[in-house]
Amino acid sequence: MGAERLSRPTAHHAVLRPLHPPRNLTRGVVERLSAEIVGGRLKPGERLPTEQAMMAAMGVSRTVVREAVAALRAEGLVTTRQGVGAFVASDAGGRPFRIDPDGLKSIGEVLNVVELRMGVEIESAGLAAERGSAAQLRGIRAALGAMDTAFARGESGVDEDVAFHRAIADATGNPQFARFLEFLGRFVIPRRTVRPTAERSEDQRAYLAGIQDEHRAICAAIQQRDPTAARGAMRRHLTNSRERYRAISKAGVND
Repeated sequence: MGAERLSRPTAHHAVLRPLHPPRNLTRGVVERLSAEIVGGRLKPGERLPTEQAMMAAMGVSRTVVREAVAALRAEGLVTTRQGVGAFVASDAGGRPFRIDPDGLKSIGEVLNVVELRMGVEIESAGLAAERGSAAQLRGIRAALGAMDTAFARGESGVDEDVAFHRAIADATGNPQFARFLEFLGRFVIPRRTVRPTAERSEDQRAYLAGIQDEHRAICAAIQQRDPTAARGAMRRHLTNSRERYRAISKAGVND
């Protein structure tokens, strides 16, 4: 059986203790097992506790346990063998990169994603200015116009904002940029997660107008085929985004 030892987990494993009712029981089980695996207390090849043991120890249903194991398998932390059980993956230490949607509830976590975007999207804007086809540049302009339309309707324009950044990524000619933004998904635009402090409609409009001015500068630089200006405009946009969320943090909102 090689690395997949059939040793029974010992009672000292922290996984076998009651689970306090969290906001999501499946996520709670996933976090508990992940911590044991990443912390080395459940070792590569070691068998996970049985479904019955986890159900009894954590006070959850069989469905919750199975959903949690399936999630761990999708993350590459666990492998399963029909009729035998679930085991810690031999390469669990090499788990794939991911962003936990439940981890973006604080301003600090949102800022981490903004800084990650800066490392990719500044170069994305420059490459789009250098390489983008005429059709791709029209797509960037169309995405900018779609945001104008959304803002005019009094909407936040998040989906249109995502489309704008993805249009720029597409124009790089490098599919990895688009794949990266596709991976980030809803985390590309943090205001899905954290609402701006502006509560009055006029304040909200001013807030969104400022963001749109930054988008216009990015779009204009790309249309002019100026990579340096495009990178600079994207850097200013993302730096300003970071500062906007820092201001929210200082105000004590969602942190």
